[in-house]
Amino acid sequence: MGIDLAINNAFKPIAKVFSDVVFFTVSIGGHEVPLIVLWLVVGAIFFTFYLRFINIRGFTHALKITRGDYSDPNDPGEVTHFQALATAISGTVGVGNIAHVAIAISIGGPGAAFWMMVAGFFGMASKFAECTLGVKYRKVNEDGSISGGPMYYLDRGLSELGRPRLGKVMAHYYAFCIIIGGFGAGSMFQSNQAYVQFVNVTGGAESFFANNGWLFGLLIALLVGVVIIGGIKKIANVAGKLVPFMALLYLSTGLLVIAFNLDRIPGAVGVILNNAFSLQGAGGGMIGVLLLGFRRAAYSNEAGIGSAAVAHSAVSTKKPVTEGYVSLLEPFIDSIVVSPVTALVITVTIYDPGAPPTSLSGVELTSAAFGSVFPFFPYILAVVVMLFAYSTIIAWSYYGREGWIYLFGNKKKVINVYNAIFCGSVALGCMTQLDSILDFSDAMIFAMALANFLGLYMLAPIVKREMQSYEKDMPNLKSHRNS
Repeated sequence: MGIDLAINNAFKPIAKVFSDVVFFTVSIGGHEVPLIVLWLVVGAIFFTFYLRFINIRGFTHALKITRGDYSDPNDPGEVTHFQALATAISGTVGVGNIAHVAIAISIGGPGAAFWMMVAGFFGMASKFAECTLGVKYRKVNEDGSISGGPMYYLDRGLSELGRPRLGKVMAHYYAFCIIIGGFGAGSMFQSNQAYVQFVNVTGGAESFFANNGWLFGLLIALLVGVVIIGGIKKIANVAGKLVPFMALLYLSTGLLVIAFNLDRIPGAVGVILNNAFSLQGAGGGMIGVLLLGFRRAAYSNEAGIGSAAVAHSAVSTKKPVTEGYVSLLEPFIDSIVVSPVTALVITVTIYDPGAPPTSLSGVELTSAAFGSVFPFFPYILAVVVMLFAYSTIIAWSYYGREGWIYLFGNKKKVINVYNAIFCGSVALGCMTQLDSILDFSDAMIFAMALANFLGLYMLAPIVKREMQSYEKDMPNLKSHRNS
């Protein structure tokens, strides 16, 4: 108890400072609106229209590219389209889909889940833009490895536009944010929620691990360390195996819970839609719930944040826009497929619109919803949460590492220092309370969006030219799958 409490008390004021700075608000219609959330919302809508609804037009083609229809083994890169997508999904589809949906519902009601889906739809276009740029401006290192992401398209892309100094400043800022964001959102939050669920199913307050978060954290850190020392190829290989399994396990379990409550689905859908468009409510009415949903969605699917572009940059391809298409599937799977299952599970089981707000939040609320149908389901959820957390942690270790490499170089000793610090943050997450981690994680994630979206706006014409050029050649594309 002593060591965990001391670390949490020391960390909490730091997290609060980060949060207050990043989430500067303005009053709109009586609501305090974080400017950074508006920044993401407006940007996602802009790219949806600017790229002529690529999130709809490009969906089928994205599926074909992902399954390897147009892949050429001789193309430069380190991983396949599917592996790049799996790595990026492992960084987005995770504990956030279980915990952040629950957090949004506990604060603003189930209507927030509807706006998370809307945000996911628009976010597909943002993801397309940043991942196209990630591949276009990636860097091939001396050892043949690939480095890419916002650091590089901010640096190289803005230099092409005649703004090299601005590009350097923004790239260094982004690199710093993705490193710290990796420690918070990608590491500490994930290990914390895995730890919470593990304690829940091993006796709660009576569990041996209840007052020994450091020990659980150390075990997770060791498992993470085994994988991340292998770099993107090892991470992509593990993610390619874990992601399909854990997603299917969670979806099938969630759908089974929903199936046992079929008679309550119409009412639950009605509650979600009513809460989403209600002018009044505990969540601040429609505007409050909308903003809450968009904020949670941005954290969950990371569209506009730029992090996924790091993983997608390592793909084997000669045409950058192909990975833009593949990345469309990320927010779709995260916010339009997986998150709604969590929302429905909670709404059809334990959510009562007439009852006072529950004291449960995060993964504990989702666990209670699963457990209301079958008492043993929280054990399955514990396995899912730990798999989600683990896959997200290893993906974010790579994101942060690329930021580290951009700032300090890619010598082995330099990378080993980063790996050691990252593994330490995994353990630290199990010794810190959720509210402190949320403040810290949210602040760093959204701080990344500030530089990333500014760069996306400036580089938008390049993305559009890449898209138009590729679409012009699409009738001549050869499918290697059918040849």
